[in-house]
Amino acid sequence: MTPAMPPTPARHAPPGRGSSRTTSRSGPRTVAVLVRDGVLPMELGLVHQLFGTARSVSGERLYDVVTCAPRPGRIRTDADFPIYAEHGLATVATADTVLVPASHETDEALQPGALDGELAAALRSSPARIASICTGSFVLAAAGLLDGRRATTHWMSSELFARTFPAVTVDADVLYVDEGRVLTSAGEAAGIDLCLHMIRRDHGAAVAAEVARRTVVPPHREGGQAQYIQRPVESEGLTSTSASRAWALTRLAEPLTLAGLAAHDAMSVRTYSRRFREETGLTPIQWLTQRRVDRARELLEQTDHTVDRIATEAGFGTGASLRAHFQAGLGVSPGAYRSTFRGR
Repeated sequence: MTPAMPPTPARHAPPGRGSSRTTSRSGPRTVAVLVRDGVLPMELGLVHQLFGTARSVSGERLYDVVTCAPRPGRIRTDADFPIYAEHGLATVATADTVLVPASHETDEALQPGALDGELAAALRSSPARIASICTGSFVLAAAGLLDGRRATTHWMSSELFARTFPAVTVDADVLYVDEGRVLTSAGEAAGIDLCLHMIRRDHGAAVAAEVARRTVVPPHREGGQAQYIQRPVESEGLTSTSASRAWALTRLAEPLTLAGLAAHDAMSVRTYSRRFREETGLTPIQWLTQRRVDRARELLEQTDHTVDRIATEAGFGTGASLRAHFQAGLGVSPGAYRSTFRGR
């Protein structure tokens, strides 16, 4: 397994303690989707679609995706059709990654320590990377996997989640949180963001971008789930920072300032900064830094440019600045990142 890349500060929470580093391995990794009665078919399907689409440069499958359940057999969904899970909890013990989709039938009723004993034991003893989609985070929390960690869930369930599991630090504004071996994501579509993040962590930005292209979704979705929470329309009207963000993405190599970005959208710096935070969950400078790190990752994977040239093209100016941002955001040097992901 390749080194796991913690996320850069952006639409998701920054990396926390215990961020894992995987080691080199051959053959596809196993992703187990752990379903329960009431599972949301979209969440089950998106895991199979995204991980199942990932290919190496030579066209080899990078993941085997299997569906398992606490008890194999017929599983109800929240739609008008069931599914059949052939595998049981033994798969959780042998998988490289375990994904837990939501089941609105039971998730929000879970309490600390109240999860089915066999399921809780399987999750706690598994050496796999474990992640949840939407209210699947209630399962991880009930198993004790999130105590002392940061996590997220669907914004509509975040207050209940925080009250039920006070040992968990809840961030309701982000699309996903990477705590190393344990990851959580917000509502259904945020599962796409999480899966792409894990693919990027495993195999680099180019592989994740190709999966996103085949699936016709963005490799990086702007903003956090804060932007989807209904708020009263303010007197300033429906102004947006989207135009300046699109403009900035074509000029990452240039010196960009907060005042310049605000002026592009005809706003004051104060209004622009507030609106930007509402739409993305970030400050403009945080967002710009992440976009530049993303650009540097692409150049490291896809070109032979020197670190200094990449720093210039990505907008960091100097190799020293690029190295500092890479170390702060990803926990590795640009050279180590390139040696891991170049040509994969």
